[in-house]
Amino acid sequence: MPSTVAELVSRAKAKAENLTPEQVAREAARGALLVDLREPAELERDGMIHGAIHAPRGMLEFYADPGSPYHRDELDPSRRVILYCASGGRSAMGAATLAELGYTDVAHLDGGIKAWQTDGRPVVPPDA
Repeated sequence: MPSTVAELVSRAKAKAENLTPEQVAREAARGALLVDLREPAELERDGMIHGAIHAPRGMLEFYADPGSPYHRDELDPSRRVILYCASGGRSAMGAATLAELGYTDVAHLDGGIKAWQTDGRPVVPPDA
């Protein structure tokens, strides 16, 4: 029987390291790489966490794979990487995918940028 997207997200969250906004803020202050997986229009509309890089979910694997012509140097399989999206579904699935690509220290912001903002944490325009 085929899975639903809700089941895929649930399985990914069960495997992922799920962080709170407070934990993400602490880790970002210590140098963890934050990766925003949302689409450009979402960033324009809602802003992003200061210091994050943008890697739309559809390009994550290509940006993350050191053997890909699209690889981004910031994405290093040995670096602490924390993914986030709007509410945590895409980032949980992205964390599972990065683990399959050999990333050993990856987590995601459970609840996404919505949880971040609900916690009273600031966002900046995408070009800041």
